Amino acid sequence: MSKKLVALMCVALFGMNVSFAQQFEYIGAAKCKMCHNKPQTGKQYDIWASSLHANALKSLSSQQSLDYAKKNNIADPTKEKTCLKCHATYYSVKEDLIQTLTAQEGVSCESCHGPGSVYKSNAIMKDQAKALASGLILPTKEVCEKCHNKENPFHKPFNFETAVAKIAHPNPAK
Repeated sequence: MSKKLVALMCVALFGMNVSFAQQFEYIGAAKCKMCHNKPQTGKQYDIWASSLHANALKSLSSQQSLDYAKKNNIADPTKEKTCLKCHATYYSVKEDLIQTLTAQEGVSCESCHGPGSVYKSNAIMKDQAKALASGLILPTKEVCEKCHNKENPFHKPFNFETAVAKIAHPNPAK
C-alpha cells in the first residue's frame, strides 16, 4: 500500500469521524415552549417561567446579593463569572454551542435537560431512547449539585428528592 493511499484513507476516516460526531447546541427556552406549554402536556414552560430557576439571573440584583458582593469585593454580581455560571445557563456553556439561548432565561430548561438542538423534534422526543441518544439528560442529583453545593454563598442543605418535587413538571400525556 502506498503512503499516499494510507494518508488518503486516514484523511477520509478522520473526516467521517468528524461528520458523525454530534455537537449538541443550546436552543433556549422559547424553542422548548413551542411543545411544552400545552395544557394536555403539562404546561412545563409556564411552570419553569414562574420558578426560581427562570428568575435566577434577576436574583443577582437582589439586596441580599448586592450586600454579599459588597462584603466580598465583588463589584457587580450580575457581571461576576463565579455567580453567572449558576444563575444563567448561557454563562455555563461554551459560546460556540449557543444557537438561540439567551442569558435572560436564567437557569433554562437545558441546564437540567441538556442542549436541545437535536432532541427537540417531536419525532425524537416521543421516543425516550432516541431523545437520550440525541442529548436529552434526565436530571440527577449530580446535575443539580453543579450549582446547589457549598460553593454557593447562600447554600442550604440540598435534598434532591425534595428539590425535584418542588420543580416537578410532568407530562400527563405520557
